[in-house]
This record gives sequence, C-alpha cells and structure tokens, in this order.
Amino acid sequence: MQLSDRLQAVASMVTENSRLADVGTDHGYIPIYLCEMGKIPSAIAMDVKKGPLLRAKMNIERYHMQEKIRIRLSDGVLKLNPDEADSVVIAGMGGTLVMKILEEGKKVLVDVKELVLQPQSDIDKVRKYLYENDYVITAEKMVCEEEKYYPMMHVQHGHMEELADIEWKYGAFLLKEKNPVLGSFLKKEETTLTGVLQNLRQQPKERVKERILEIEALLALNRKAQKWMKTEEECEKA
Repeated sequence: MQLSDRLQAVASMVTENSRLADVGTDHGYIPIYLCEMGKIPSAIAMDVKKGPLLRAKMNIERYHMQEKIRIRLSDGVLKLNPDEADSVVIAGMGGTLVMKILEEGKKVLVDVKELVLQPQSDIDKVRKYLYENDYVITAEKMVCEEEKYYPMMHVQHGHMEELADIEWKYGAFLLKEKNPVLGSFLKKEETTLTGVLQNLRQQPKERVKERILEIEALLALNRKAQKWMKTEEECEKA
C-alpha cells in the first residue's frame, strides 16, 4: 500500500500496537497500510456512507486484511463501542465536522488513548475546542501536497495550557520547531493577504472598512509568525 504524503504523515502519528478506529475511512488506506506494515494489530474502518465502506471493503480484500480490519457504518464514532479502540484517526474533513464528531462521541472517546486529527479548515477553532474539553496536543506535523497545506496533530486526554493567538492559528509545536512547511505556508499566505488588502483599498472605504481591519489583523499575525520562525542567525542579519 502506497500512501500520499498527507496520509503517510497521518499514519505516522498513530502509536505502534494501537487498536485503530479510522473515522471517515474512505478507501481504507490508512488501516490497510498500518496493518500491512505490522504497526498495529487490528483496525475498524468507519464511514457514514455505504459507498466509501464498499470501496474500503474491496481494498481490504485486495490486500488480504479481512482478519485484521473490520468495516462499520457509523456517523462519526457513534457506533464505536467503549474500550474498542486505543487510537482514533479523524482526517480529511472540515474542522466543524471534526468538532461535531468529538462532541457527539464524548462518552466513547473517554476510553481512547489518543486522537490523530487532520482538519481541513478552522484548525484554530479545533485547537480551542481541544483546550476547552480537556485534551492536550502532544505533537503536530504539516505537509504540502499538490500545492495544498495540511496541518495535523496528535492529541491525548489531559490539561493544555492556554495558547497565544499566534499559536491557536498556526500551532505551538510547528512554530517552536520552525517547521519548514509552515514557513512556506506563511509566505504564501502573506502574498495572498497582501493582494486581498490591496484590492480592498481600491474600493469605497466605508463599504469594506471592517474587512480591511480583519485582513490587516491577519496579516500582522502572519508576519509575527514569520518572525518567530526565523533562526537567530537570520534575526541577526535582519
């Protein structure tokens, strides 16, 4: 099983020997890969739609993983039984849906040792949700695939210190580790925000005043993040 860079990064965050539940499994690639590599003993491939589960079933059979991987029709983790999984992957869906799954699955997830989350949007809101609901982010990664950027995080139950605005938005671990993919993303985002701001300033001011202030604030946060990302040597040169 060959995974995309995004899925490979997600899979790498699953702890070895964990019983996995892959929520929104689609083709079942992550559980197949992890079982094939011998990293996990078993998995449940879960999806809310029958179509993706059928595709996952076909792939599971193709790779002869029927004894290790089960499929299950489930809205989020609602059909996951207590103490049935050590690790839950929720990847490739919007941040609002990720938070909905976490909220509706609280009773089941209390027994889960770790979450691997890869929201496609609203990641700052997801981080705040985790903080407010007794989760702690223990690691973060970010990859770029086909010119799209994908941040992801490893999460466990516990207390997380409140983050600064810049950390909610871009990730405390990614900033601290000066993640090069985040650095590339910040430069691209700055260019985009600068272009938006220039276009807004050409329009009647009263009509776009609030939007200008919003973009200026985002641009200031972006530039602050880029400053944090600089090495001591780069700061001295600047």
